[in-house]
Amino acid sequence: MKTRTALVLGATGLIGEQLVKLLLQSEEYERVTVLVRASLPYSHPKLHIVIVDYARLEDFVEEIVGQDVFCCLGTTIKKAKTQEAFRKVDLDYPVHIGQIAKRNGAEKYLLVSSIGANKHSRIFYSRIKGEAEEALAAVGFDQYHVFRPSALLGKRKDFRIREKVGILFFPVVSLFMVGPLHKYKPIRADQVAYAMYRIAVSKQDNAYAIWESDQIVNIH
Repeated sequence: MKTRTALVLGATGLIGEQLVKLLLQSEEYERVTVLVRASLPYSHPKLHIVIVDYARLEDFVEEIVGQDVFCCLGTTIKKAKTQEAFRKVDLDYPVHIGQIAKRNGAEKYLLVSSIGANKHSRIFYSRIKGEAEEALAAVGFDQYHVFRPSALLGKRKDFRIREKVGILFFPVVSLFMVGPLHKYKPIRADQVAYAMYRIAVSKQDNAYAIWESDQIVNIH
């Protein structure tokens, strides 16, 4: 079997953590490089940890390598403090790393975006997500896949009161999410991670595809 190499951004996040575990356990990947701000609490023969300063990405060019790039980077306005800081994490870093990885031979880019992403949106969060999608499409990867999950279910390291409250009501609210509202149903982070992995290792006819939340749950 021909094996591949992966580059993961956001490896400590809700989706990224699940994704790294999948890639390390898979037969398709022989090396998994993760870009992180601090070392991970585990090791693996396939795992290559790169502690990176995102403000100085050009200093890490030789480490930004992988045939398949998985971007799970993301933050919140509350955590970022300012819109400028949010933009860096959700737009600037994913695009800059994508450009470097492409120069280093990357073939695929798989991006975690968000439901409602639209560069013309009046909502700042959705607008930045849409801008990131468009900017990465222009990089020119052989394959580019965008995943737009709805509200994520999973155990976060940081406490988010709105999500905790939402999780209590999701089972009831979901019963009414049918038809056009189906794609707004909450989705488990591990489902998103698995979908990214499956799309990366399976043959895809389209060079560019957007996967909405209700499609993500049906990827096997």
